[in-house]
Amino acid sequence: MSSSSLNLQPEQTLMFQEAASASSVIAQQQLLNKSRIEEAVARLKTFAPVAIVTCARGSSDHAATYAKYLFETQLGLVTASAAPSITSVYLAQPKLNGMLYVAISQSGKSPDLLASVNQAKSAGALTLAFVNVEDSPLAQLADIVIPLQAGAEKSVAATKSYLATLGAVLHLVSVWSDNAELKNAVTNLPTALAQAWEKDWSPAVKTLQTATNLFVIGRGVGFGTAQEAALKLKETCGLHAEAFSAAEVKHGPMAIVKEDFPVLLFTQQDQAFSGMDSLIQDFRARKAAMMIASENVSGDDCLPVVTNVPSIIAPLLAVQSFYRMANALSIARGYNPDEPPHLRKVTETV
Repeated sequence: MSSSSLNLQPEQTLMFQEAASASSVIAQQQLLNKSRIEEAVARLKTFAPVAIVTCARGSSDHAATYAKYLFETQLGLVTASAAPSITSVYLAQPKLNGMLYVAISQSGKSPDLLASVNQAKSAGALTLAFVNVEDSPLAQLADIVIPLQAGAEKSVAATKSYLATLGAVLHLVSVWSDNAELKNAVTNLPTALAQAWEKDWSPAVKTLQTATNLFVIGRGVGFGTAQEAALKLKETCGLHAEAFSAAEVKHGPMAIVKEDFPVLLFTQQDQAFSGMDSLIQDFRARKAAMMIASENVSGDDCLPVVTNVPSIIAPLLAVQSFYRMANALSIARGYNPDEPPHLRKVTETV
């Protein structure tokens, strides 16, 4: 137990305050980035990439998972995740001519990420950075920079910067694809995030307060949310959590799900929901301790979500509600979410 967590109230943490600001951060981001997004799209259309490669670590890599689904479903561009160590440790030189290389970072100064972007440029890729620190080495190196506009983030746990990344990716893809539905989703996002922050997920705090392990499940555009939630549970709550795609969890992992085994499950109302209902019934039949964030499912084991919103923003709303719950859970388990043990805000890997 952290001594600094004693008598700490959830509303007093930096994590709470920063996560709560995500809706206003993204509203401001949309205004500040409008012309930069338009300029970026003009350059991207001229370059006409044949494929996209993403490069990131931690929460930024979970944002890249969301980006992958947007790039592939809305732009038809195959998207792969690059391992930074391929360049920084193994000194390999991937052939990237004609590709768009997308780097995502809050600080923009991790050596392995910089090495990867530098190599991508020399290999003929067009480089684009989503980065929060506009005067960072990454911002200076990339061909195109989309600032996150999240402001300083003091809590070790990334919250508003993560959601700002997703918001910026969605904004870029909505303009690049010229998709009216996506543009509408961008417009609705700040209001919907504010609504998501007010959702009461306290039943999940009760379920997880004494837990030691759990599965976090998502699929499609929501898989990145499962990855992010699992990381935050480890990071802020000292709780071992594993993220799985709903399509993969039956391929072995399901064997360890017994009665009262906690399962946090995210869905969105799109094509990826197919098969999710049968998976939920399977978990329920095993008497797992279910926590379901879904507009499509009903039951006592369901968490409240914002309804009647575009499915493409549902994962952002779910993670916003999750952040508030995770902050409260951290304190309930005797931690201070702003001071996770053995962690610091910026991790510079080589």
